[in-house]
Amino acid sequence: MKYPCRLDKYLSKAKLISRSDAKKLIKSNRLKVNQQLAKNAQLAIKQDDSVFLDDQLLSLQEHCYFMLNKPSGYLSTEAEANHPSALSLITELSNPLHSAGRLDVDTTGLLLLTNDGQWSHRVTSPRANKFKQYRVDLADAIGEQELQQLRDGLMLRGEDKPTKPALVEYINATQIVLQISEGRYHQVKRMLAAVGNKVVGLHREKIGDIGIDASLKPGEYRALRAEEISCF
Repeated sequence: MKYPCRLDKYLSKAKLISRSDAKKLIKSNRLKVNQQLAKNAQLAIKQDDSVFLDDQLLSLQEHCYFMLNKPSGYLSTEAEANHPSALSLITELSNPLHSAGRLDVDTTGLLLLTNDGQWSHRVTSPRANKFKQYRVDLADAIGEQELQQLRDGLMLRGEDKPTKPALVEYINATQIVLQISEGRYHQVKRMLAAVGNKVVGLHREKIGDIGIDASLKPGEYRALRAEEISCF
């Protein structure tokens, strides 16, 4: 954080909320700076200032953790010529973020973003053995034989060992919920290709015990709660 900075920026970083939510808090007359009521979002905060919310002293969070409902057409990494980065959807933080696990450009749903490298390593580490849950839309009807192949584990083209057993829930002939504990390249698409089908829609719903907030529209995000951060 560079000082001086605006009060709304300081508040958004300290509480891990959006800049607009910070402005709403400021308008509620709940902020004090050096024990003086602060009503101006543009008030310059210096490094030695004390900022209080409801008489509780605030401090800047060193690490930030967010869940994003990633829209289709966005990369999980830095932007390229034809596609913007999902990282750009979180605009009010100055600290650089990265994704803890990736999604393909056409895959939607839960993307975890942070600036805590150790935490993201725990999220993505195979040792964590955490299932990732996807809702999968298929081009063709899927049968019980193919579902059992997914549950048993199968060989993917170019691999030398089969996938770990997956958890599969049948929704209808062309939609399943698939849970996998690995993160191989394009794994879900390749698994369905291996049983003679094609993925036409892929939405990640859950990573370990962290499920996507149903209130988040595509492109929206929120800070993770303490109990969600502690899942990894």
